[in-house]
Amino acid sequence: MRVVIQRVAKASVTVDGNIVGQIGPGMLALVGIEEADTREDVGAAAGKITGLRIFGDDAGKMNLSVGDTGGSVLVVSQFTLLGDVRRGRRPSFTSAASPDHARKMVERLVDEIRSAGIETATGAFGEHMSVELVNDGPVTLVIEVRDGRIL
Repeated sequence: MRVVIQRVAKASVTVDGNIVGQIGPGMLALVGIEEADTREDVGAAAGKITGLRIFGDDAGKMNLSVGDTGGSVLVVSQFTLLGDVRRGRRPSFTSAASPDHARKMVERLVDEIRSAGIETATGAFGEHMSVELVNDGPVTLVIEVRDGRIL
């Protein structure tokens, strides 16, 4: 599993001209699910996302989590994060999960983030989405999860 986290002032997802998910200050999580990803991987990712201290405290240090600030998370499934560009000019997506497996894992991730008490919005799985964001910082991090561990 690969997750790209961006600290945002706001973010939204639009499908066919309609906003399907939006947040104010918080995190945008772009999520790529691999076929081998498990519930343990999802749990590790959710724990990392909810616990990351990437928001400024009173002294301006990145010392607070999204929950500490009352922020939200926008989760957007993005299989292209798993594109392998080592050979040729066209990315290979052979490690990306089947749509059924990916949907279940993304839904579980959203459920786990919500169960941590964090307001969570989503994109529209499998749809062509327009993602709009105002990156705050900018702060962008990549989380890799395998075998229930953060790599």
